Amino acid sequence: QTKAAQLRLLRYQLNPHFLFNTLNSLSALITTGRGEDANDMLLKLSTFLRFALERDDMSLITLREELMAIELYLDIEKVRFSDRLAVEITVAPDAYRCNVPSLLLQPIVENAIKYGVSPQEEGAEIAIVAQVVGPRLRVTVSDTGPGMTMNNIEAGLPAVRPTHARRDSTGVGLANIRDRLAQAYGEEHRFEIRSPESGGFSVLVELP
Repeated sequence: QTKAAQLRLLRYQLNPHFLFNTLNSLSALITTGRGEDANDMLLKLSTFLRFALERDDMSLITLREELMAIELYLDIEKVRFSDRLAVEITVAPDAYRCNVPSLLLQPIVENAIKYGVSPQEEGAEIAIVAQVVGPRLRVTVSDTGPGMTMNNIEAGLPAVRPTHARRDSTGVGLANIRDRLAQAYGEEHRFEIRSPESGGFSVLVELP
């Protein structure tokens, strides 16, 4: 019961932040007379929230189901960013059936949008790549935005190179994922963040 409560808390920690951004975007669409876009965004938000609420926190879902939810989330964000947000999803056929905790990838994608796409006038591209490597599922989420820095003591994550665009990040979203994985898999997982000198940022997750 304790483990279930911890997982539930970690899973829902970021929902108010996501809802705040989405509702602000809906308000802006309505104010500027884009009623059809607002209605489309609201329908996608409703579907996304239904997906989240219908899943049990202790159960696993297939990567195919997880990516369907992520695509809904990305469709909502594309209303905000239009052609500034480009997405490429590449999944090996045998990876679709692998099991993952529900909404595991959403905070990672949200992090890429907030710190990769949003700060740049030209936007950025987000790439999601999934493949089976031996007995593990490997998923990488990367963006072409600036690199990232964070308070590593609070976030408990490796040091990465400093850039002005991400200096205000507290690392809450990524630390949330790290904690969920630790609760669910113990040592039987891999979680890495990378921010090369050439720019960009990526998160790698490996699960049994």
